[in-house]
Amino acid sequence: MIAREETMRDLMRLAQSGDKQAYAVLLEQAGRWLKRFFAYKIAEDAVDDLVQDTLISLHRKRASYDPSRPFLPWLAAIARYRWVDRLRQTYRHAADELLDQHSEGSHEDEVGAKISIDRLLHKLPEAQALAIRLVKIDGLSISEACARCGQSEPLVKVNIHRGLKKLATLIESE
Repeated sequence: MIAREETMRDLMRLAQSGDKQAYAVLLEQAGRWLKRFFAYKIAEDAVDDLVQDTLISLHRKRASYDPSRPFLPWLAAIARYRWVDRLRQTYRHAADELLDQHSEGSHEDEVGAKISIDRLLHKLPEAQALAIRLVKIDGLSISEACARCGQSEPLVKVNIHRGLKKLATLIESE
């Protein structure tokens, strides 16, 4: 059975009003839909964990769903956030491993990683690259980054968000 928008929206509406059976069916259908959604985005062995994480997020956010709006795009947004979080965890873990290797190993790896990061940051607008470098690489707070680059806090946050989104697109395309 393929999830249909109207069916999923109706199930969510019933679930929000306390229908436990509708909620169980909704979670089952959402789980199937999510497996297909993640199938080409992440390694096969990580799909089930990511589906479960997304279903937990759906459970936590179910009160925020507006039944007058489509359900599947709402679910896809939650799934995308969970997927990005998983990618961050994966990259963070890989970076930690690189740091461990670096402490044991060569200066060449560090130079190669820095060149790769610099190459990617040069593909971004200057304000985005600077905000990312100051906050995400140098470890400054948002307010410290504002003082250094002369941007307002909201602008620094927007530049980081847009820059990371563009970096993710660039990395995926490579």
